Amino acid sequence: MSAIADVARLAGVAKATASRALSGRGYVSEATRLRVVAAAREIGYVASPNAASLVTGRTKNVGVIIPFISRWFFSEVLESLEQALLAEGYDMTLYNLPAASAERDSVFEYFLARKRFDGVISVGVALSEAEVDRLHRLGRPLIGIGGPIRDVHTIAIDDVATARLATEHLLGLGHVDVVHVGGDPIDEMDFRVHSQRLSGFYSAMRDAGRSTDRCFYPCEFSMPGGYEVGLSVLGDPRTRPTAIFAASDEIAIGVIVAARELGIQVPAELSVIGIDGHPYADMFRLTTLEQHPRRQGRLAVSALLTELARPTDADARLEEDGYLTVLPTNLVIRSSTSGPHRPRS
Repeated sequence: MSAIADVARLAGVAKATASRALSGRGYVSEATRLRVVAAAREIGYVASPNAASLVTGRTKNVGVIIPFISRWFFSEVLESLEQALLAEGYDMTLYNLPAASAERDSVFEYFLARKRFDGVISVGVALSEAEVDRLHRLGRPLIGIGGPIRDVHTIAIDDVATARLATEHLLGLGHVDVVHVGGDPIDEMDFRVHSQRLSGFYSAMRDAGRSTDRCFYPCEFSMPGGYEVGLSVLGDPRTRPTAIFAASDEIAIGVIVAARELGIQVPAELSVIGIDGHPYADMFRLTTLEQHPRRQGRLAVSALLTELARPTDADARLEEDGYLTVLPTNLVIRSSTSGPHRPRS
């Protein structure tokens, strides 16, 4: 295996100069740097990350904790995190965090505490007070995505306001019979996503003078979940709503498939709106509130790198960075929503 001494010999410089040129720490002329890089490339020299970490105190590795991998939002954030970290020369170690359990405790007590990371990013995980304390004791930057975490800079959307806007869009089109198909409170996600979106729906309905009785139908947070409940809600023409606000685009797409199977025209007989900005939304011409999960991932990496570039004053960091960055969502109107076209008896 080639060593730094071989690179220095081929480039005609001292070992210390070759090390500075390849690490970027310390001054060397541009001509020298290019000569050293060419020499390293020629003999296939790769700098040891372990050796570099001994000098800098950095591992160039970030720990990421996440509750789901296969669900669309989380997979989008995860891919964005990986791309942004790789672009900055960082590795990523992923922990698929289960619900409260011995396995979850081991992630905080052993893996995050004993393995070396430059920082930690928490995606969609509502950390307990004890877990937050454990992470803070590590003395490394912590960034969150999804909702507020004590003394941590976190990035999220306003689920209540977003759901309210989706509902107001349907009400503004003239719909009276509006229902919400959303996540089952029994299967509540962290940061109360299901409840928050239901709350936004109820708020808009009450402010518009609409009844909130029998207008919420819980389902699994997925296309099959939306499809199953859609068949039930839309099956009886005597009680069929003219508009549905779905808590996610996947639920909304399931509802649209159910409507088509029942011979219900969208939007002539039924308007449907979702939340997310799922890639399938355009294919189904779904009106939606886009929340841009990839942007959330990029911003989390940027916030973490900003923290790493700061002086290591933990108290000052906690005082200044314990806040929530609320990102806007944007309404994208497609052909799944329009004014009501059929009379109601």
